[in-house]
This record gives sequence, C-alpha cells and structure tokens, in this order.
Amino acid sequence: MKELVIDYTPGIVRVALVDNKNLERFSVERSANVGIVGNVYKGKVENVVSGMKAAFVNIGLDRNGFLHVGESLVDAGRLVAGKEPTPVVLSPGDIVMCQVVKDEFGTKGARLTTEISLAGYFLVLMPTTSFVGISRKIKSEERRAYLEALIKSLCPQNMGFILRSASDKASDDEIKAEAKSLIELWDGVHKSYQSAPTPSLIFQEAELLDRAVRDNISVGIDRIVVNDSAVAKHLAGGMADVKVEVFDGKRNIFRHYGIDGQINALKERRVPLKSGGYLIIDKTEALTVIDVNTGKFVGGKDLEDTVFKTNLEATEEIARQLRLRNISGIVVIDFIDMTDTCHEKEVVSALKEELKKDRLRTSSVEMTPLGLVELTRKKTSLPINEFMLDTCRECGDGHVVSSVQALLTLRGDLVDYVLKNKCQNVLVRLNPDVFEAFKDVDVFSGDKRQTLNGKKIFFLQDEKLGRMDYAFEVVGDTTKINKNAVLL
Repeated sequence: MKELVIDYTPGIVRVALVDNKNLERFSVERSANVGIVGNVYKGKVENVVSGMKAAFVNIGLDRNGFLHVGESLVDAGRLVAGKEPTPVVLSPGDIVMCQVVKDEFGTKGARLTTEISLAGYFLVLMPTTSFVGISRKIKSEERRAYLEALIKSLCPQNMGFILRSASDKASDDEIKAEAKSLIELWDGVHKSYQSAPTPSLIFQEAELLDRAVRDNISVGIDRIVVNDSAVAKHLAGGMADVKVEVFDGKRNIFRHYGIDGQINALKERRVPLKSGGYLIIDKTEALTVIDVNTGKFVGGKDLEDTVFKTNLEATEEIARQLRLRNISGIVVIDFIDMTDTCHEKEVVSALKEELKKDRLRTSSVEMTPLGLVELTRKKTSLPINEFMLDTCRECGDGHVVSSVQALLTLRGDLVDYVLKNKCQNVLVRLNPDVFEAFKDVDVFSGDKRQTLNGKKIFFLQDEKLGRMDYAFEVVGDTTKINKNAVLL
C-alpha cells in the first residue's frame, strides 16, 4: 500500500511517501524558508553575458537571478518529442517575465527561465510555447494518440501542454477541467505581469502540501494521512479518487507509521543493506561519492557471486537514497570490482531501471574504464542535509545535527515520555541552540491539542547538553521550577 503521510505544524511541514512501510520519498519545508522553485516574477535585466548566452535579472531577491537559454522546469527528456529552447535576445534594462527553476544556493542566485510552465495534477501548461508532449511513462500507443488528440482540441493557439503520467488514468472531464483551470490561471498571471511594479512576484507556486500530492499522484497513492483536520479538509477538496484521512493517534504520526527512524537515518554517512553490506555516502563541493561495500555479507557460492549480488542490491538502495536525500549534480558510484563484464552490464542496467522511479531526470549512467559509474541528477531544490545538518561552529568544515531536526526528535520523545509516565507536569532541559529553535519554530501546536492538552511542559536551556542530549523530569510542585524556564 502506498500512503502519503503528512506531519503538519505551523512551523514545519514534513511529507513522506511510504510504500509498505518503507520510506520512498521525503520532503520538508519550514514556513520561514519556503522554496521559490516555480514562482513567476516580473524582473529587470541588470547585465547580459553574451559568451554564456545568459543574463542576470533583478527579481527582488537578495541576489540577482541567472537566466540561461534552454532552462525550463519541463523535463523534455521524458517526453516523446523534445523541444528546442526559444532564443532569448535581451539587453540591460529590459523587463522580462521569468520563472525560478532552481532555488538560491550558497552564494548563487536563483536559476531562471523565460519558458513559463504551470503544473496541475494531470497537465502542465506551457503558455509561451506552442508544443504538445506526452510522458514516456504512458506506454499504450492507442491511449497516447487519444490523449494527444484530446489535448490539441483544448489547447489555445501558440500555447502548449504536457500530459503528465497521471493523465493516463484521468477521465476526459478531469483533463478538460484542469486545462480550463490552468488557462484561467495563466490569464491571471499575465494580467498581473502587465500591472505589477518591477521587480515583483506575480505568481507563487503551491505550498509543499499541494505540491507533494500533485507530484506523487502518478505513483498510485492509495490514501493520504495527515495529523491536522483543516489540512485534510483542504486536500480532500481537490482529490476525487484518493481517500484523505485525519490521524488522531496520540503518538507522533511519523513514529506511529514507523518512518521516523528512517528519516533520522538520512543524516548518516553509512547506509546498511539488508544482506549485511553497506553504502558510504560522502558529499564534496563538486560531487557526491557513493562507495559500495560487502560488509558482513559472505555469500554462499564464490567471491564474484558475492560481489555481484551485493552490487545488484546496492543499485536499488542507491536510487532510493538519491531520491530521499535529494542528491543532485554529479554522482560517482564505486561499486565493488567485478571480473565478469556481463555482471558489470547487469549492474548498470539494474541501476538505470531503478532510476526510472525518480521524478527528477538522471543522465549519463555509464561505467568508466576505472570501474566507476558516473551520473548526473537534475537539481531543483536543496538537498535534505541542508535541513537536517548545520555547519559545525567549532571547526567550520564538519557538520552537526541541525537545531530544528534535534527539536523534532525531542518532540517525538517528549510525547512518548508523557504517554509512558502518564505525568501532568514535565521539565525539559535542552541545548541552548535547540531551545532557540523551540522559541522560533512552532512544532508543538498539534500535540497541545492532543497528547499534551492540559499538561504543563516547561523548557529550560542547559549549556552542558549537546544538541541531541535532553532530559525529561516529572515535576510535582511547578512553583519550584527555575524562573528562566519557558512554559509550552
């Protein structure tokens, strides 16, 4: 069973796609740090770099965006027919409508495109490009021909549509309704562009909740479970075929479904394989390196067979980790050396098949003469370790668990502690950084309505504690609690 499990709080939204209790996709977004991919801006060209076929555009952010010919949110590689990029001739001072295709990262500004695309559940409208494409995942030639004829009958002149894989099971009425809705949305965006000042935001992409449903519906979700009734009502309003349920359990929703531990493991370098082997994942400035090891797996035949089976098993986990950690850019995989060239080809072929499950495009999956497999994965948003890890203040190069991630772990442990001890008043001692996160990010609102309702929970910072160290203490007389403690 495939379930979309949503842990909603006003401060942070976490969304997990779970297939038979195994975490397959994971997204997280803070309300104070919402991504801007998909946003459309009215911008002003500040500088043109002819040699790079690019321009720097002021869209109202801290850094100018980088507009490059050929960039688009649409992945033409997954369509039956490709599309040539539209030439863009710009000069400093020009006013342009542009869309973000990559978030700001480090010292780099957002990556932009002038090829606007507006996504729905079944369709993607391309209002500035006369083009019709169909997802390669729709295999039936008869169905493809029918969908193409249908969408062409609905497509206005000089506009285009992409039929997403979810359209394969959509009814004609659903496709017609969404096409009409997207065209009306574009009309509104265009009108806003004409009247808006420069620079300004003229269209904001949907929040993580809606994006997660929209982007995962094609994988065949059986149900959506969320721990907030208002969110459930919102999602149910746009879902006809998928059941939306409200989770009313006392534990944290991710702990109830057994995926909290799988999420916490995403910050670790070492990833165990079921056979006893393991992966080591290391991120550098230029690329990500994944090393495959046999570990405790000894096999039952000979060394070559053991190595081959470990490498085959690793292909599935590598593809999964790329999705879960949102690893992008250049990836180099060091499989265990194999003497049989047929085995090498089978491993590369298996990896390619696993990568087809990815929503983002990967390319150049080939084995080098040194026995390394190289690939690139499209980058649109920040990797998950940007949320889960912070740069170490002591050394400046290493990483420590982020204060927000530590707070989320504490939250789950606190709820379990209250349930187990059936206590009324609790004093929580925690690291100062995590204490500041507690004050800045609201992650307890749902728990205060459920398990922590009527309880008195006090938080007190303790400089002796590390980020992942905290202590719970049942309190009888709350008047004796340190006056610096903060009540939840």
